Amino acid sequence: MTSFDAWTVVVAPFPFVDSPQAKPRPCLVLSGRSFNDSHGHSLCAMITRPLETTWPTDLPIGDLATAGLPAPSVIRWKLFTLPNAIFKRAIGSLGPPDRVAAQKVLGEILPG
Repeated sequence: MTSFDAWTVVVAPFPFVDSPQAKPRPCLVLSGRSFNDSHGHSLCAMITRPLETTWPTDLPIGDLATAGLPAPSVIRWKLFTLPNAIFKRAIGSLGPPDRVAAQKVLGEILPG
């Protein structure tokens, strides 16, 4: 079972309502490796292209190359857990400026 560090961009299969098949899509691991290892799941956020719909908290990813993303993308704060076993691979990670911005938004969403 593979787990990843927080801020890693991974590829996982996602089901779609218009198709019986799951499609590989990027997502951002938010939880730390120790949590991921001990629980067998990781807390993640959706990564998507900013096309027709937007959310007020969508966060554009500035350093696409470091994140391993081929096209403009945003972190959409649709949070979910996934079993570590379904991750296909890591493709990158958030660069330092993107991490700082993501931590700020996450802190506003989940104040503590």
